[in-house]
Amino acid sequence: MKTQALYGSVQEDLALVEQTFESLKQVDYGPLGEILEMVLSGGGKLLRPALALLSGRFGRYNLDLLVPLAASVELLHTATLVHDDVIDTATTRRGRPTVNSTFHNSTTVMLGDYLFAHAANQVVKTENLRVVRLFSDTLMIMAKGEIRQDLDAYDSRQTIRDYLQRIAGKTASLFATACKGAAIVSGQPDEWTAALRDYGYNFGMAFQVVDDILDFTGDEAQMGKPVGSDLMQGTLTLPSLLLIDRSPKANPVQKYFARPGKERLTQAVDAVLDSGAIQESHEMARDFARRAVEALAVLPDLSDRDTLRDLTDYILDRRT
Repeated sequence: MKTQALYGSVQEDLALVEQTFESLKQVDYGPLGEILEMVLSGGGKLLRPALALLSGRFGRYNLDLLVPLAASVELLHTATLVHDDVIDTATTRRGRPTVNSTFHNSTTVMLGDYLFAHAANQVVKTENLRVVRLFSDTLMIMAKGEIRQDLDAYDSRQTIRDYLQRIAGKTASLFATACKGAAIVSGQPDEWTAALRDYGYNFGMAFQVVDDILDFTGDEAQMGKPVGSDLMQGTLTLPSLLLIDRSPKANPVQKYFARPGKERLTQAVDAVLDSGAIQESHEMARDFARRAVEALAVLPDLSDRDTLRDLTDYILDRRT
């Protein structure tokens, strides 16, 4: 689906978010400007900013407040990716070289911090203390999710409940904040604000489950990373956890974690693909998407509500 059809009424307004990023690149230190160009011109889909703007359509649609919120959400997301690439020693993202593959890790970490600071600067422009507090709470929740993932690496004793708690923190929380924050900024009633928060949360859960499925089934060239890269980093996702549940004593995933190697990784990926875990994971993603759509029922029957509903179908069917 083309992006214009995907984001409906807010497509043109997303250009204002991109203009914000362009202004951030205008710095008085050339090398920093070059690095910012690398991370802020990556061709991302701007899904989180789009959700923020769409959520704001149900209230007072003030772009002077909603654009900074949408930009802050994307900058926070980008900052976490920059730090993730350092942790994972990733050399590419979306088919482009990562900052840490070109510069020192220390420089890359500081760049992530720089982006966090700019994200905070943008959210302050909403002039809404409640949203600022929501933003800071979300950053802490996301950091906790990332810490959980890092400390649990190569630990096959994790459960599906552990996994759901982790992705709720590292992924779904930001989607929820994008939608809830926009509802607050646009002055919507509490019932609509809660509904949009629930939509964003369940949308984010479905998004991450599909992302984790694609780590096993996606095309390496399109994904910009190797198949099985989560397992390579010691990260257990839903498909591999379902395999472990079915064969808890000895399976290729546990064997790979015990002694990582290319052949064992291939065996682990093949075992997941042959186990039915992918289909079961898709069912869970569809369940989260269904909950997201159900949350929209209390909102006014606007075309923007249809756009939000259609986006759930998009993330279930995506290939990258």
